[in-house]
Amino acid sequence: MDLSAAVWRKSSLSSGNGGQCVEVAANLPGVVVVRDSKDPDGPKLLFAPAEWNAFVGRVKNGAFDH
Repeated sequence: MDLSAAVWRKSSLSSGNGGQCVEVAANLPGVVVVRDSKDPDGPKLLFAPAEWNAFVGRVKNGAFDH
């Protein structure tokens, strides 16, 4: 998949001290792409928008807080 038009964004909650961050590109039709901000040329994960929205919803609702 050609990701050259991807517009990457990082959470405003990410710190600038080299912490573990992901970047998300949600501007491509039919796909949400996630990458490691420290390795922008590395592997990417692709999700259907509905899958990504379900994941984000569970994060916001604390489903992964342990």
